Amino acid sequence: MAGEKNLAEMVKGMTPKLNPGEFVFVTLKNADHIAPKDILCEFKEHEGITLVITKQKAEELGLTYDYIASWITLSIHSSLEGVGLTALFSSELAKHNISCNVIAAYYHDHIFVDRKDGTKAIEVLERLSKSYS
Repeated sequence: MAGEKNLAEMVKGMTPKLNPGEFVFVTLKNADHIAPKDILCEFKEHEGITLVITKQKAEELGLTYDYIASWITLSIHSSLEGVGLTALFSSELAKHNISCNVIAAYYHDHIFVDRKDGTKAIEVLERLSKSYS
């Protein structure tokens, strides 16, 4: 099932959703002691393994973190080959002094913003989407 590639259609239909909870990025040399069900995302880098997990789980496991994020999902099924969506929404968020960390999964783009900016980011993204309608 191919995703949307047309930028205007992706933006118009992105329908941002703020997921409940607080999320953190942690880095470890070995994540074998963490149950896969507790990991939202895992990425292996040369320096270590980065995990995105709930703040609650990180605290239960005694893991350190520097950044607490809100998680926004763009509901549009965008294609991994789609061009411009990330650049457009990240630029728009930057205009409002909101940093974003993006994870593109097969079906949706996921944006992590500072927890204090979650609601504001949703408003910015919704205005952007409406401007393409």
